[in-house]
Parts: sequence; structure tokens; C-alpha cells
Amino acid sequence: MTATLLDGNALSTHLRTKLAGRVAALAARGVTPCLAVILVGEDPASAVYVRNKVAGCEKTGMRSIKDVYAPDVDPAVVFARIAELNADPAVHGILVQLPLPKHFDSEAVLEAIAPEKDVDGFHAENIGALMQGNPRFIPCTPYGVMKMLESANVPLKGAEAVIVGRSNIVGKPMAMLLLAQSCTVTVCHSQSKDLAFHTRRADILVAAVGRARMITGDMIKPGATVIDVGINRQADGKLCGDVDFESAKEVAGLITPVPGGVGPMTITMLLTNTIESAERTLK
Repeated sequence: MTATLLDGNALSTHLRTKLAGRVAALAARGVTPCLAVILVGEDPASAVYVRNKVAGCEKTGMRSIKDVYAPDVDPAVVFARIAELNADPAVHGILVQLPLPKHFDSEAVLEAIAPEKDVDGFHAENIGALMQGNPRFIPCTPYGVMKMLESANVPLKGAEAVIVGRSNIVGKPMAMLLLAQSCTVTVCHSQSKDLAFHTRRADILVAAVGRARMITGDMIKPGATVIDVGINRQADGKLCGDVDFESAKEVAGLITPVPGGVGPMTITMLLTNTIESAERTLK
């Protein structure tokens, strides 16, 4: 058996076409959705992510603001800029690219963003709303995963879902979203005993740990849906996921590739959240 690919590029293109229509409708009412992105430092991966986010805005007809600061910038400068963006009614979404340099308190930076402009969904107020089942903004990567499952008509009610990774960015919100769809959810992490025991039970397996090819084909239930959130750069410069794709595709029913799987969807959902924020200003 060879798994069917869940093509994030194709789905993202389809969704962005719809987003462009929403942007045009807003423009007709005098509003242009605007995303402000703050990048601190010179991390190459972060620079690529920011460039892709800005390009996504432009292609969808949105406006973007990009502020880039030196790695040794005084945090007070960044906090002051966030305050300016919070107060600007023409800015609908604010994103600070992580990771930040070590002299920053990342949590304090995220909390400084106004909750109604926190399109990443990382502010404590927005995390709490997600926990209560009434999110203002859904964190972009888990949001993208849910859209992929929906597009492939993957049965969720009663399904065994296993998430490998417990980060605030992916693992924890992913668990909340799957629980909200009546999945039975297990969250595994570095201290979990017998990881393969859990992964082999999964109808839906989400790998989000940042360890190259950690999940192998013999750890997957035949016919399972495998979502690979990991992006790892190998010694030869090529990207791979947390799942060993070659062995996994022979067992899984559906599988996301890396690259071209979850990554494009993350940016698409960021655009979605920003447009949603702009639409709320007219209600």
C-alpha cells in the first residue's frame, strides 16, 4: 500500500483564492487587511519564514509591515514598537517571529501584543479562549492541520489521535482542536514510555517534535492519517520531516510531505486570521 499525499501546496492555493475574494470585499468597504511582522536577529530560517509571510500578504492583496531589528536591540525598542502597532487602527494583525534572542523574555513579548491583534493565537487570553472552546484566533499550524483533515474528509469523531510533541505552538493547541471534534487524544513527549505503543494505536498521528525521521513506518497503524509538522534541515541542506517518509508512506493511508505539506497551510491560516481580524472591525 502507498499512502495518498495530503498536498498542502494545492490546498493552500485553493484557500488563498477564496481569501483574495474576502480581501476585495473589505477593500470595497475601505479596509485593507494589514499584518505587521517583527523580526529580531539574523536567524536564516526566521528570515525565510518572514519573507514568505510578507509575500503571502502581497499576493492576496493585503498590506504588510516588516520591522527588522539587530540581534542586540534593546527589548524596550521592540516593546515600544508593539505598543505603536497595537494603537494603529489600520493594523489588524501583529506577529513577532520566534525564536527571539536570549536577552528577550519571549512570553512578555507575546503578552504585549493586543489580544485582538494576536493573529498567531499565542497570547494567554487567546490560549484560554481556545481551551474553553471559543477561540478568537486558532494557532496557525494546528489550524492548518485541521483544514487538511477536513479537506480529506478524515473521520474525526471517536478517532484515536496521537500527538507527538507538547509545545504551546503546536502540540497543546492541536490536542484541544482534536478534542473539540470528539477525538480521543493522547499527547506524547520526551518522557513518554514506549512511544511506538501509542503511535501504533493512532488513526490520526501528528508528529511535531523537531527530530528528523523520528517516526518510522513500523510505528504507524496501517491506514492511519499521518501529519508531519516537523521541518528539519539535513547536512546536505535538504529538508525532511519528523516522519521517515519513505517507510511511512508504505503503511499510512494519508500522509503529508515535507516540504509542501503543513508549511504552506500555516501561512495561509495566518492570512486567514488577519483577514478575520479586519472583518471584525466592521461588525
